Amino acid sequence: MFSKEIKIGNKLIGINHPSYIIAEIGANFNGSLKRAKEMCYAAKEVGADCAKFQTFKSENIVSHIGFSKMKLKGVHGTWEKPISEVFKEVEFPREWHAEIKKYCDDIEIDFSTSPYDFEAVDLCDSLDLPYIKIGSGEITWLEMIEYIALKKRPIILSTGDASMAEIDDAISTIEKTGNKNLILLQCITNYPSKIESANINVLKTYQTAFNVLTGYSDHSPGDLVILGSIALGGCVVEKHFTLDKNDKGPDHPHSLDKKEFSDMVSNIRLMEKALGSSKKDVVEEEQETVYVQRRGLYASKDIAEGEIITNDSIDVLRPALGILPKYKDVIVGKKAGSNILKGEPIYWENI
Repeated sequence: MFSKEIKIGNKLIGINHPSYIIAEIGANFNGSLKRAKEMCYAAKEVGADCAKFQTFKSENIVSHIGFSKMKLKGVHGTWEKPISEVFKEVEFPREWHAEIKKYCDDIEIDFSTSPYDFEAVDLCDSLDLPYIKIGSGEITWLEMIEYIALKKRPIILSTGDASMAEIDDAISTIEKTGNKNLILLQCITNYPSKIESANINVLKTYQTAFNVLTGYSDHSPGDLVILGSIALGGCVVEKHFTLDKNDKGPDHPHSLDKKEFSDMVSNIRLMEKALGSSKKDVVEEEQETVYVQRRGLYASKDIAEGEIITNDSIDVLRPALGILPKYKDVIVGKKAGSNILKGEPIYWENI
C-alpha cells in the first residue's frame, strides 16, 4: 500500500493539498551555470515548487552505434547533429549540483533531478534531494528502479511509452523495497505531444489499479492537459520551462516561457479553488438566490377567511416567500385561516 500523503521538501503532497508544480529545466540552461541559476530564480518567480534538471553522461545513456542504425521520424530525427553529440552538449555537470542545490535552498525552491546512472542516483542521495524523478525511458530498467527505491526517498515515476504490464512491473519493483512514497505520472513521450493523445483519464485507471497518488508530465501545448489532470485528482504536474523559446537546444521549442508558466500556475490555483469540496451545500453567495430563483405559493385571487383553497386560487411564483411548492397538495382543500389578498405569498399562518 502506497502513501496517500507524501512530504516533499516542506510541502505535503496529496489530494487535500495544493498541487506540486515542477519546472522541468532539462537542457534549457544552455550549458551555463549562470543561466541555470537564472532559470531556478525564474522558476521561483513564476510560482513553481521545484526546479528540476536531468543528470546523465552521454556515454552512459545513448549508444552512437545504436542510433546510427535507426532512421528516426520523430523530433529526434530533426536534430542536425548525431544524438550522442546533442546529449553530450546538454549534460548538466555533476560538479554544479551542490552549488545549484544550495542556491535553490537560499531562494526557497526545491531542487531535484532525474538521474540516469547509478553514480547519479548516489549523487542525488548525497545531496538529500526531496525526491528522485524516474523518467519514462527508464521504466523497463528494473535494476535501476530498485536501486533508486532502496534510497527510500519519494519517487516520481513517469509512464510515457509504457504498457500497463510494464508499469505494473516497475511498481512491483518499488513495492518490494518497502518504499511507500510513489507518485505516478501519466505522460506522452513526444515533443510536443498532441492534445488528443493526452489520455488524462488514465489517471483514474492508475488511482484504481495501483492505489497511488498521480499527476501529469506534459509535453502538449498550453496548460489544458495540466488543468484536466488536476480536475481528475492529479497532485503533481511537470512542464518544461524556458526563458526563451528561440534559444538553440532540444527542449526550448516545446517549453513554456515565463508568462506562459506563470499563467499556468495561476490557472492551476484557480482550478483548485473551483474544485472545492465534495460536500454539496448552499454557499455564502447563494444565500439570496435561494429565494430569488426559487418559487413559493401565492394567492391568484383574493381568498377570504374560511374559504376553501383550490388549485385555481394558487400561483407558483418567484421569489420563494411563504409556503414551498412541494406543499401545494397539503394546503389545497383546507380552509383559509385569514384573509389573503391577491398576489400575496401564502404562509402557514394563513392556513
